Amino acid sequence: MSTLSLHVTLISETFPPEINGVANTLGRLSDGLRSRGHRVELVRPRQAAEQPSASDDNLLLCRGWPLPGYPGLQWGQVSMHKLLRRWRRQRPDVLYIATEGPLGLSALRAARRLGIAVVSGFHTNFQQYSSEYGLGLLARLLTHYLRWFHHRTHTTLVPSLSQRLELERRGFDNLSLMARGVDSQLFTPARRSQTLREQWGLGVDDIALLHVGRLAAEKNLGLLQPCLDALQQQYPQRCIKLIVVGDGPQRSALEQRLPGAVFCGAQRGERLAEHYASGDIFVFPSLTETFGNVVLEALASGLGVVAYDQAAAAQYIRHGHSGALAMPGDEAAFIDAACWFLEEPETLRRVRLNARQHASRQGWPAIVEQFEAHLQAACRQSQVSMARPTAAAIAIKPGSSTPRG
Repeated sequence: MSTLSLHVTLISETFPPEINGVANTLGRLSDGLRSRGHRVELVRPRQAAEQPSASDDNLLLCRGWPLPGYPGLQWGQVSMHKLLRRWRRQRPDVLYIATEGPLGLSALRAARRLGIAVVSGFHTNFQQYSSEYGLGLLARLLTHYLRWFHHRTHTTLVPSLSQRLELERRGFDNLSLMARGVDSQLFTPARRSQTLREQWGLGVDDIALLHVGRLAAEKNLGLLQPCLDALQQQYPQRCIKLIVVGDGPQRSALEQRLPGAVFCGAQRGERLAEHYASGDIFVFPSLTETFGNVVLEALASGLGVVAYDQAAAAQYIRHGHSGALAMPGDEAAFIDAACWFLEEPETLRRVRLNARQHASRQGWPAIVEQFEAHLQAACRQSQVSMARPTAAAIAIKPGSSTPRG
C-alpha cells in the first residue's frame, strides 16, 4: 500500500444525484480524493430508474430496499461473500463506511475478515429519527447497535462538535472531528435573481423567508408557520413570504398548512444556488442534524440564518454577528431570533455580509485533505496491528530462545 496513492472503497446507501446531505458530502469527498490521485471504488444500491452499465471496476451496485417512512431512500443489501470474493481479487487499502445498514454491516464483516482498515462516518441521527416515525421504543436498541458498529472501526468521523459531545455521552469512543465544506463559487450572493423573486411575488424590498431541505417529520417544520406569523404580525408594513425549497413525505401536508407559501420542489446545482441567493432570511428549525450542509450553503449565499445552537450553526454562526441562534428546543427564542433581523434597517444587511465573508473561507479542499489524512492513519494503524501477531509468533516459536535483558 502506497502512502501516496490509496485504493479507497466508499460504502453508502445514498450517492449523487440523490439529494441529501450524505450524498452531497460523499460526492465531494469522492471527487476530491480522485483529484488527489487516489483510486475510489463505490459500493451502493442501484438508484431509481438506473440502468445497468458497462463493467466498472470502481463501482459495485447492489439490491436496494425502500426505507420505511422515507420514500426515495433505501437500504442496500449485498452478501458478505460477494464482497470477500471481490476484495480478494482487488484488495482495497481502506474502507469508508458512511451508512450502518445491512450494506455497511456486510462490508464491515468482510473487511474484518480480510484485515482491511475501516473508517466509519456518523452522518445520520437514526436513533433520534426513530421517535419521529413511531419507533421510540427502539431508540435505545438502535443506539446500542450503532455503538457496537462504530467501535469496530479504526475511527468514526463526526461532522460537528455538538455531535461528538452527544455521542460521547452515549458511550461512543474514538471519535474524530471532520467538518464539511461549501463551494463558495457556486453558492454566492452574486446569483441573486430579481426575476425569480418576481415569480415568488416579491419586490426588491420585500422579504423572502427561505427554507431549504428535505420535507420530513424529523426536520421540525411545524415551526415554520409560527415563525412566519410572528414576522408578519411584528412587521405588518413589510411583505414577507415563505419560500420552501425541497421535497419529501411532508410536502402535501405542509402545502395545506401553508397556503400562502411558495413550494419550489427539489433544486440542484446553479438553480439551487439561485434560489438561495434570492432569499433574505434562512430559517432552519431542525433539531436532529449531525451537521446541516444547508446552513453553510445559506451562509455562503449571504443570507441571514436563524437556527438552533448546534451542529453546523454552532460552529459557523456567531450570534448577532453572522447569524442568529436560539437554544435547542426554545421555540420562542427561535422566533425572536428571526424577528431580530428586521428590528433595525442595517441589521440584516450587516449580518449577510459577515455570513458570506466567514463561509467563503470554508472550502472543500481542506476537508478532503483531512479525510485523506484519516484514511492514511487507519491504514498505518492496520499495518501495525497485522504485524504484531507475526512478531509474537516468532518470539514464541518452539525451540527458540527467549531474549534476556
